[in-house]
Amino acid sequence: MRDLRIVIKLMMVEKKDILYSIIFGFIAGITAVGLFAASGYLISKAAFAPPLYTLIIITSTVKLLGLTKAFARYAERYFSHRATFTILSNLRVSFFEKLEPLAPTIFHRYRSGDLLSRIVGDVESLQNFFLRVFYPPIVLVMVFLSTILFTAFFSLSVALVLLVGLILTAFVVPALFAVRQVKIDRNVREGRGELSTEVTEFLHGFRDLKIYQKLDRKEQKLIESSDAYIDEQEKESINTLYNQSVNSFVALLASWFVLALGAYQVANGQLEGVFLAMLLMISLTVFEDAGPMAVFPIHMQDSKRAATRLFSVVREEEGEAEEAHLDELESNKVPSIEMKDVTFAFPDEWRTAVKNVDLKLPAGSKTAIVGPSGSGKSTLLQLLLKISPANQGNISFNGISIDQLHAESIWKEAKVVLQENHFFYGTVRDNLLLAGDELSDEEMETMLANVQLEYFNLADPIFEKGENLSGGEKQRLATARAMLKGGRLWLLDEPTSSVDALTEQSIYEHLFEQASDDTLVLVSHRLTGLEKMDQIIVMEQGAIIESGTFEALMQAKGYFYEMKEIEKHLL
Repeated sequence: MRDLRIVIKLMMVEKKDILYSIIFGFIAGITAVGLFAASGYLISKAAFAPPLYTLIIITSTVKLLGLTKAFARYAERYFSHRATFTILSNLRVSFFEKLEPLAPTIFHRYRSGDLLSRIVGDVESLQNFFLRVFYPPIVLVMVFLSTILFTAFFSLSVALVLLVGLILTAFVVPALFAVRQVKIDRNVREGRGELSTEVTEFLHGFRDLKIYQKLDRKEQKLIESSDAYIDEQEKESINTLYNQSVNSFVALLASWFVLALGAYQVANGQLEGVFLAMLLMISLTVFEDAGPMAVFPIHMQDSKRAATRLFSVVREEEGEAEEAHLDELESNKVPSIEMKDVTFAFPDEWRTAVKNVDLKLPAGSKTAIVGPSGSGKSTLLQLLLKISPANQGNISFNGISIDQLHAESIWKEAKVVLQENHFFYGTVRDNLLLAGDELSDEEMETMLANVQLEYFNLADPIFEKGENLSGGEKQRLATARAMLKGGRLWLLDEPTSSVDALTEQSIYEHLFEQASDDTLVLVSHRLTGLEKMDQIIVMEQGAIIESGTFEALMQAKGYFYEMKEIEKHLL
């Protein structure tokens, strides 16, 4: 219910439309009852050949009630749907505002397909909360109570039958089906999340599946997920139809009781016969408003589950409310970095990615981090970027703990090149302008030349994820983008692993010239050109096993020396 309260809070922003929906819904409901009541009375009265003016008055009343009902129903639909669309818009904006600070860490805990299912499917499911859960019961109770009070003037016993019918159709029957609906609804949502995940992976990995000829196996798994989801949807539909059938049966049974009781009272002289048809028509009409209550528990459970799944993703945002009071990393100041006893493991991962790391990076220093694949080099950069929080230990920038710094202030000062860099569909210019909207074409063309991409035109197209670029072109374009960005901290993760040696040397010359006074951290498998680094950190299995200058490590003839000798023989 806590998550539904968030939805209600966002919903109440549109309280004006909500109020109009309730008012016009009540008018539409009560005029529908009045319309059929007047019609029943007109039929009975006409049998006694009353004066013409009586029939004219009753007929005019029927027409007026019909017009009023149509207008009120239209207004109710208009305001309720306008409110729903605005509420969904507010919900999406609110959820994204909570989700955005959690990226990219959030992708360590949730698969992309599951997140997509929550963001799209669960938000869409919550549209039924207002239309099917929140205000219809309010309108129903208002219409029923008004009808019961009106009916009580003619027959108290008939009014009691309507009251019992209200309790059964609006509360008892839906409650009985709600218990089973909880499990069905949970399975439907889990099935939809699993299907979304499988579809996403199938589309992203289609090329590799084709190459390795595993497409049939993945297709079969996708079909199985689809069939399982369809089966759960069928169970949900069957439960809904059964609920509606039982509810309709109870409503018709109540109308039969009204007819039988009314006929008995007419026979005993307790009720004028002219009112019998009116009471029966009232009964038939008023229970039409009880019909939506048959699916009330379904939409209620659906909304609760959707809200829980949606806001469980950003629940930790509440714990990060203090971030508004965090400090900013000083702009345009060359940062010094220190790590003390830092340990980190990915969520639900048995391996420790970084173990008890102690590291000092003086302001303006140049540091290389080397080691075999899987030794924790890239993870160390993630910790420095505050993409992932360390499980223990402390990281500080200029003497300030990273826990007291806004992550965005670190990103603002960092020039980052990762192993995998994203490129957006558009042009070369569009992707370079990520480094700064104020960049001129001349600056971008100069930087492209510095990374040996002078043959690129700024208007050249870039396909989704840079599919039309080679691996080396992606790295060089990402390096150019980083070199165009402001900031005094360089974090480079294998920026030239797909580039030939001559091009690499040229890029590093321009890069180190630009970063001459900045703090630079370079993760690399290649050991050539590290002589100019102030210190070299050697990692293995998440721990630092050696550190020092190039000369000192070579003289020590340890792990770094062995790697260097192996590299010499391979060249």
